[in-house]
Amino acid sequence: MSRAVKQEFWAGVRALAPLLVGVAPFGMIYGVLALANGLTPAAALAMSSILFAGSAQFLFCQLVGVGAPATVMVAEVGLLNLRHALYSAALAPRLAHLPRRWKLLLAYLLTDEAFAAISHREAESQPSPDRHWFYLGAGLALWGGWQLSTAVGVLLGARLPADWPLDFALPLTFIAIVVPLIRSRAMLLAAGVAGSVALLAAGLPFKLGLLAAALAGMAAGWWAVDKA
Repeated sequence: MSRAVKQEFWAGVRALAPLLVGVAPFGMIYGVLALANGLTPAAALAMSSILFAGSAQFLFCQLVGVGAPATVMVAEVGLLNLRHALYSAALAPRLAHLPRRWKLLLAYLLTDEAFAAISHREAESQPSPDRHWFYLGAGLALWGGWQLSTAVGVLLGARLPADWPLDFALPLTFIAIVVPLIRSRAMLLAAGVAGSVALLAAGLPFKLGLLAAALAGMAAGWWAVDKA
């Protein structure tokens, strides 16, 4: 491994590290929530390593807890993860030269936090021929932090005091990701509309407010781009 490759890899780890402050309690919450909603420890850990999508795992556990129909689970989790297709489309031209094994690995490791770190790096510096190692470092840093925090949550289980305000991690993590990426009126409108609808529709059953918020945000963003 060359010096340039090592520099790119560790730069990715360092870029992602600050976001782990929000990810760690989020992972613990997921581990506790998974057990509270009937998942076995093995299933909870397997979901983190196979699915590896924190917000989708969080939502899935909540839907299981309220007895949501399978069709609602598939629709909401699928729509929530649809943003990853947009992340992939944005990065695909930069990774077109890589062999398939690299593309598969980076696709698996692509998360909100990793994409945020990558986008910031691309905006701040000239692209490097070894930048896929930066992507790998950022992705593995998030993966390792998520697996560890999930395992801690599963081990603690119901023994964690119910009045601990750990639920702050979810909104803070996504605020830290989204806000730096808002660089146009269309993005600002989409975020504002989605957030407003989520608050107004928070009382809907089966967490359908999140589905409505996502659809409203996408529609607002599309309208703003079309009118520009």
